[in-house]
Amino acid sequence: MRVLHTADWHLGRPFHGESLLDAQAAVVDHVVEVARTSCVDAVLLAGDLFDRALPPVDAVRLADEALRRLVEVCPVVLISGNHDSGPRLGFGSGLLEGAGLHVRTDPARVREPIAVGDGLVYALPYLEPDVARDVVGAEGRGHGPVLRAAMDHVRADLAARAFDGPSIALAHAFVAGALESASERDLAVGGAASVPLSTFEGASYVALGHLHAPQRVGSTGRYAGSPVAFSFSEAGQTKSLAVVDVRAGAAPEVELLACPVLRPLATIRGTLDELLTDAALDVHEGAWVQATLTDPARPADAMERLRRRFPHAVVLAFDPQGALDAPGGSYAARLRGLDDAELVARFVQDVRGVEASEAELALLGDALTAGRVAEVAA
Repeated sequence: MRVLHTADWHLGRPFHGESLLDAQAAVVDHVVEVARTSCVDAVLLAGDLFDRALPPVDAVRLADEALRRLVEVCPVVLISGNHDSGPRLGFGSGLLEGAGLHVRTDPARVREPIAVGDGLVYALPYLEPDVARDVVGAEGRGHGPVLRAAMDHVRADLAARAFDGPSIALAHAFVAGALESASERDLAVGGAASVPLSTFEGASYVALGHLHAPQRVGSTGRYAGSPVAFSFSEAGQTKSLAVVDVRAGAAPEVELLACPVLRPLATIRGTLDELLTDAALDVHEGAWVQATLTDPARPADAMERLRRRFPHAVVLAFDPQGALDAPGGSYAARLRGLDDAELVARFVQDVRGVEASEAELALLGDALTAGRVAEVAA
């Protein structure tokens, strides 16, 4: 079977406060055209169609248009990601299947494949452990046991069918060893959510979503990546769609087709005068710009002056050269790289002057987990 694998559209997500809907609409046009010209049997969208559980109206309209256009070309299989609201995204899924749109958000349906071409697609939506554990019959807590239990159902169904054709596991998960970007949300408090690729053993191809960098994972897995960039950490990435030919007993054959880039990313550095006068920076005047100023003293009205040349400058940082460094660096620098649990612990320490106790840290961890579960179930 031949499929178009994409993921992580995050419709409605801004880029440092600026709208990305035009760029995302261009991606929709590209996906429809590739689906048509590549003669795929189905489009697989591996989660995070939206950026939040209650997306803005314009994002919902774009999603409606995209899915309507795609099912006119071929069937579509869509799973919910950790940013989506499963219950909301899954509304009307039974009715939509008749139109060729298979929206899978219910953990109880992981064992029900969707026939695509000569193969089967098993759709595993994002499985929040505390929500899905009992549904899939996991014996332990955490992402590893839950995903293993879900794939056990898949393997059991394949065995019961004595199916020897190609099979695909479509999943939204963090596979150990894969490359992260700055724009993803941790799947668990402390980031302890990775699973080995062997979790998906038995599938001819593992079509993954969640991580935004397009990348191969082992010999059978691939992250489609996000079709547009959501952080400057993705500046060097070529965003793409994957057209994949899947055959039983053979390595998947993948063709990567670059996505359109309406506005590139640029990271520039220097004194404000250098950034405003350097002719070599002309090429970045239409880009999203992250600028780091190295002036010994912070220039007045720096962003306003910078935007006269770079209208789409969205991030301004300071790294003064020749000035005395503050002890320990800036507060933002000291917090950079901390996960949610570490940030909360640091907040408690900074506010009251003493570290949180082990019991308090456990309570804070439970609160973060409860908030995450509530968002998924909303």
